[in-house]
This record gives sequence, C-alpha cells and structure tokens, in this order.
Amino acid sequence: MTKAAMITIAGRPNVGKSTLINAIVGEKIAIVSSKPQTTRNRICGVWNHEETQIVFVDTPGFHKPRTKLGDYMVNVVRNSVTDVDAVILMVEPIANVGEQETALLESLRGSGIPVILVINKIDTLENKDMLLSVIAAYTEVFDFEAVFPISARQKEGVEDLLRETLRFAVEGPHLFPEDMNSDQPERQVMAEILREKLLWNLEHEIPHGTAVEITKFSERDDEIIDVDATIYCEKASHKGIIIGKHGDMLKKISSQARGDMERFMGTKVYLQTWVKVKENWRDNVNLIHSFGYDE
Repeated sequence: MTKAAMITIAGRPNVGKSTLINAIVGEKIAIVSSKPQTTRNRICGVWNHEETQIVFVDTPGFHKPRTKLGDYMVNVVRNSVTDVDAVILMVEPIANVGEQETALLESLRGSGIPVILVINKIDTLENKDMLLSVIAAYTEVFDFEAVFPISARQKEGVEDLLRETLRFAVEGPHLFPEDMNSDQPERQVMAEILREKLLWNLEHEIPHGTAVEITKFSERDDEIIDVDATIYCEKASHKGIIIGKHGDMLKKISSQARGDMERFMGTKVYLQTWVKVKENWRDNVNLIHSFGYDE
C-alpha cells in the first residue's frame, strides 16, 4: 500500500524555504541567496520514505507586489496553499507576527488545511529560551497542528519535521517516480543556477531585474553538454554592469554557474552567455510568460 501527500512551504521572502527544501531532497534543486524574492516559481521537491511519498512545494516569498512579476509570484503562493494536504508556515525566530504572516494565516483560517509552524534559523539565537516567546506569539493567533524549531542550514530538527509530515499522507499512488527528486526540468535548473550567480554578484535592484532564458541545451557524443543562455536586464546601464570591465563580471558569473551546472549534471558543460536589454520586462505580461513565469 502506497501513500502520498503534498505539502506547501510558505512564508515571507528570505526566511529559508529553499534552504529547507534542498535539505529535505539532499540536492540543490532551488537556488539560494541572501537577497529577498530569490524564488519566483513553485518548485516541487520529492521525499520518499518506505512506501510513502511527500511532495514539498517551495513557493516565492509572500510580499506586497510592485510589478506584474510580483503579482505573479504572490498568485503562485495563493494557488499553492489550496488543495494541498498541509501547509508549513516558515518564520524567523522573532516574537512578532508580521503583516505577511497574518495575511497568510487569515487566508488559511477556516480552510480545514492543517498548518505546521516551523521556526527557522534557531542557530542564530544566543539564548534558545527566546523560542518560547516566539511560539507564544504565533500560537496566540492561530491553532497550529504542531510547532518545530529548526535550522534548515544546519539540518537541525529537519528529521523530526519530516517524521511529522508522514501523518498527512493518504492512501493512493505516488505523484512522482521514485528516481525523481524534483519536477524541475534540467533546462529550467540551468537557467536558475545562472540567475543565482547574478543574485550573488550584483547589487541593488539589478539582479531582481534580470531573467535568464536557455536557448540551447544539447549533449554531444562525448557527453559534453552545450548550454547557451541569454541574460535579460531592464536597462542599458545594467547591461554594462553585468558584463563588467573587459567582460570580467560576466566571465565570473558564467564560471560560477558552469561549476554548479557540471555538479548538477555530473558531466562537463560548455556554457555561452549573452546579455540583452528588455526595458521594464517585469511589467510586461507577455515577456513574463515567455521567460517561464506562467501560472
């Protein structure tokens, strides 16, 4: 008898949702950076335990949108917390229920969907007793199924959380083959890896105004994979910064991306990158869809 469950991980930007899903899967399927709104699409990570399969859905951070792309990201979150078996609300260890968390909990109140509170980044606390005030603040406003303090980065408490999720599984077929750990196609992973390096190396608003399109993804007879990627930005001045003096910044970004691509694919990757300007693409619905952000 097989069982399965789908569980959405939701929370504000930069709270550690992608770090958690990578820790669960045991492989990097979601990009991570210190900048908010890193995740733009919903990403499914698959965890198999004996006859049970749990599919975790990583979502963009819940925020007040300022662009059409932001509207899309918020809609992804809203759609991802309906018709699931449970929701994990991930928060930081701060004894205050913020506006984003309140809005999310209000949307879940009365839905009948069980909600688990996960307090992440406990490794940053000097005094673990502070967790009591965090738990009190959240349990006062919502009736959670369970509360788990964790450190996704150090994988502390993650196994206990996984054991808890098993009880939400219901009898039925698995949603993914057992050898799959994500629903992300290789082409999309390549694009996200490159976008992650843009987030790592660029400052201010520039990385948030970038999108990546993989225009070629093919394997040679000698197993080398050829990847052509186009980076889109919103201003000509941003293009110059991305390329850098003598092309140094683009070379650095591409070299970092290629290393991660090779680790992910398990073979050599020949990566070529270009930079093009698409002004205000984040407010152009057609361009947003063409870059893969399509509900």
